[in-house]
Amino acid sequence: MKFVKTFTMETANKVLTVETTVNAPVARVWEYWNEPAHVTKWAFAIPEWHAPRAENDLRTGGRFMTRMEARDGSMGFDFGGEYTAVTKEKHIAYTMDDGRKVTIDFVADGDKTRIIEAFEPENENPLEMQQGGWQSIMNNFKQYAEGN
Repeated sequence: MKFVKTFTMETANKVLTVETTVNAPVARVWEYWNEPAHVTKWAFAIPEWHAPRAENDLRTGGRFMTRMEARDGSMGFDFGGEYTAVTKEKHIAYTMDDGRKVTIDFVADGDKTRIIEAFEPENENPLEMQQGGWQSIMNNFKQYAEGN
């Protein structure tokens, strides 16, 4: 399925940002963020959902896909795209399959890592809802990375 990028006045030229600081060194944060076996443990916004499958070819021009589904099987979708820039343990940029752009920066600070993720919103849901959902996923990541 191919998506067409559309804008409304609300989403045109907007970029939303979520961030967290993980109490773990950048090498571990990078691994947990990118390795499919780890991605399936944290890439969902609420406990009623899960990520049963993930694939990742982490290189410029490589593709990724994470399957996100309701645990009861009532709905699900593939979240995927193509990497446009990858700098190990520092920066990832990609274009989602619907054409929106995302950047993620990893800032090492001793045994802590700050993650800043900026994304272009879609026009189906309120901006606050989108930011909250992406922040929830980021919070799941923080909890997972610090707990392992």
